[in-house]
Amino acid sequence: MLPKFLLADNSLEMPDTIYVVHNETPRFIVESDIEDFWNNQEIHWIDDAPGSSELIEQLLGEAEDFLIAELDNQDEYFEDGEDD
Repeated sequence: MLPKFLLADNSLEMPDTIYVVHNETPRFIVESDIEDFWNNQEIHWIDDAPGSSELIEQLLGEAEDFLIAELDNQDEYFEDGEDD
């Protein structure tokens, strides 16, 4: 089973952009500024976009929470690795 969210980037062509991929229905990819999730955000729907703006807002909030947790986890991982 795939995780609900994945991070993706294309740092060679778009170094200031990050992508959060939602793997559950409705599937979508959020393209955003790496420093500010809500800045220059674009949603690329893989499945049909839900008709509910509340659901879209909820899904984007979950995507942002995931992104923040992943970036915090990466920071901790790399900080721990420096002690070796």
